[in-house]
Amino acid sequence: MNLHDEIAKVAHELYEKSGRVPGRDLENWLEAEKIVMARYKEQKKASSRAKKTETKKTEAKKTAGRAKKTK
Repeated sequence: MNLHDEIAKVAHELYEKSGRVPGRDLENWLEAEKIVMARYKEQKKASSRAKKTETKKTEAKKTAGRAKKTK
């Protein structure tokens, strides 16, 4: 799902949850943008943490391999 579609989906969910109050399109859209962007930001952080963890594991394996070779 692309960013626009995801925001539209969340905006519609907000509209539904608020009792389908008319005239709040812009408010719902802006709130949906905040929600979706926060999700993307969290996903990016999680991805970055996972990459760092993988890098540390790779480096540890390399170090262990070098230690075995020197024995």
